[in-house]
Amino acid sequence: MFAVIKTGGKQYTVHENDVLWVEKLEVEPGASINLDEVLMVGEGKKVTVGTPTVTGANVQATVIEQMRDRKVIIFKKKRRHNYRRKKGHRQNLTVLKIEKIVAGK
Repeated sequence: MFAVIKTGGKQYTVHENDVLWVEKLEVEPGASINLDEVLMVGEGKKVTVGTPTVTGANVQATVIEQMRDRKVIIFKKKRRHNYRRKKGHRQNLTVLKIEKIVAGK
């Protein structure tokens, strides 16, 4: 069984027992959460597509840890104008383990 969920402005295809990195959620490590924005649920050839979400469907996940992603370097330069700017950014992430997918109606 698989599901397409939406969290943090992004969509993810998940299966049971998957480990997933998503945008930071304000939840303590070890806690259980329900992801209610399920856009599609499927098992084999049977697929249910929501309008925009599937009613009654949710994905239960456990928070493994809060972490930071690798550093992304932003470098701006304008040639022949002595203009150079270098910045770094590390995104905060939440690591989830998908425990159960509930299909709903």
